Amino acid sequence: MWRPERVYFGPAGMPTTVKKGGVIEGIAEVKRLGLDAMEIEFVRKIFLNEKSALDVKSAATQLGVVLTVHAPYYVNLNSDDEGKVKASIERVVESARIGYKAGAWSVCFHAGYYGNLDNKKTHEVMKERVKVIVKTLKDEGIEIWVRPETTGKPSQYGSLEEILDLSLELEMVLPVVDFAHLHARGKGAFKQYQDITRILELIEEKLGREGLENMHIHVSGIEYGEKGEIRHLNLQEADLDYKLLVKALKEFNVKGVIISESPNLEGDAILLRDLFYGSSRKRKSRKRESLNE
Repeated sequence: MWRPERVYFGPAGMPTTVKKGGVIEGIAEVKRLGLDAMEIEFVRKIFLNEKSALDVKSAATQLGVVLTVHAPYYVNLNSDDEGKVKASIERVVESARIGYKAGAWSVCFHAGYYGNLDNKKTHEVMKERVKVIVKTLKDEGIEIWVRPETTGKPSQYGSLEEILDLSLELEMVLPVVDFAHLHARGKGAFKQYQDITRILELIEEKLGREGLENMHIHVSGIEYGEKGEIRHLNLQEADLDYKLLVKALKEFNVKGVIISESPNLEGDAILLRDLFYGSSRKRKSRKRESLNE
């Protein structure tokens, strides 16, 4: 399986600058912008079939763009309705199947809610149902990281500790660390540099260097209230200190993919990329853009 050699930056979905076309046009635009990753968003439905997925893989491979996929939002592995649980499992599995065909390295999903169960019991239920997902994919020979995402509301299963425990307990499971969600879940949790480094220290403590060198990260600004996440914002419009975040990621020498989920998808991906890599990468990307105009 592919392993990241450095940090790759890109948008959650196609850049807003793409006015016509589909995923392949989005990948081409990502490359033109000097970015090198993109998350395919199966938010409402899985819109690629096997043939189109293979075409996407070919385009991404040729252009050197790393892909991830996000499963549909209609997932609750802790539902009281067995039919909804079955459908949720199938949505994640099918996202992984198609994502794998498209060359994606990682499939992200929101696992669900606590509902009427306490945190410990919910974790056990989630573990058994994610185990079904992992076994199904393994039996089909599909090699893709299965990644439950840290969530932005206390009512949602998905604290960092819970996802790290799940990663320890099951094969082929690692977290999507959404720093905006963690910030909102803690009602503005990242006030100081140490608040961010504590997250990375915990990942390393639980998962070792593999946890830091195989990261799938989501970043955006975020508005939050007493019940956690309200909506995503552009980085410069929010109180999440993205400069401190980038500083911490560099200090811990992380590797992986950083996906911008801000409304200004590609703008904030470029902002993070330039902050992470510095002016030399910025100059190179501008040169590439001028050559393609």
